[in-house]
Amino acid sequence: MSEENHTAVTKFLLLGFPEVKGFKAVVVFHVILIAYILTLIINCAIIVLVSIKPQLHSPMYFFLQQLSFIESVFLTVVVPNMLCVIWLEGATISIAGCIFQTDMYSVVGCTECHLLTVMAYDRYLAICQPLRYNTIMNTRLQYSLVIYCWVFNFLLNQITLSFICQLHFCGPHVIDHFFCDLLPLVELSCSHKFALQLEIFIGAILIIILPFVFVIISYINVFISIFRISSTIGKKKTFSTCSSHLTVVTLYFGTLLTIYTVPANGQTLTVNKLISILYIVVTPLFNPIIYCLRNQNIKVIMRNLLTHKG
Repeated sequence: MSEENHTAVTKFLLLGFPEVKGFKAVVVFHVILIAYILTLIINCAIIVLVSIKPQLHSPMYFFLQQLSFIESVFLTVVVPNMLCVIWLEGATISIAGCIFQTDMYSVVGCTECHLLTVMAYDRYLAICQPLRYNTIMNTRLQYSLVIYCWVFNFLLNQITLSFICQLHFCGPHVIDHFFCDLLPLVELSCSHKFALQLEIFIGAILIIILPFVFVIISYINVFISIFRISSTIGKKKTFSTCSSHLTVVTLYFGTLLTIYTVPANGQTLTVNKLISILYIVVTPLFNPIIYCLRNQNIKVIMRNLLTHKG
């Protein structure tokens, strides 16, 4: 392949939803836009509440605040460009812009994955080792874990980025998706991709599989501890402290594993894009709502604010 052919493709065409046109595209656009704005508003409210309310100054709410921030960034990396693609019924993006979106999407998404794992560890300590919880999960450890999530995933994804930047794209230039995801981007390259694919496989183990296994082990120990509580009221009260996180983790890993571990030939592109919308738009909207509806402290604070009781 000549260098001239290697440099032939300078832009990609994001198809979005080719089957959604006209009035349907307008409806989908506004539904996603409303979901995006609502998610940002709720996440910002959680961030502010945890910052200003002393009763929320605990590790669980600190990590919830970080999750709200990460999901706001995650949405902003994808959704504005997605809305543009839907509104225009397809849009072009430069190779550099596509690679940048892929990298940011991967960094923030992987960071969220590890933060949810940290939150599972926090619930494990709180329920299985309550006497040592405050000693172990001190402020220093909380910040260290959050910094680790960001730094580790940023550095790991820069390895992937270095491989992607060496790829050549010589056609086709069409991505049948509404954003630049890693696997569709790699598939368009005409370069040898074995090293990159191996790195992606190893990264998936470190970023998705191992955290998922850790979460399962953590909750097995949590359930064992809950079943050992003699009173029914005690069991319900203890389970309520982790039920929100368990629901969020189930939604998150369920959609994530479906998108990135189910073989592509096992589902249509349309189904894959719908699951991606569930993962990118719907789950981040439901997560803060789940925490607000199932957490007594947050419900009380919100009720007091709405009734002007401080």
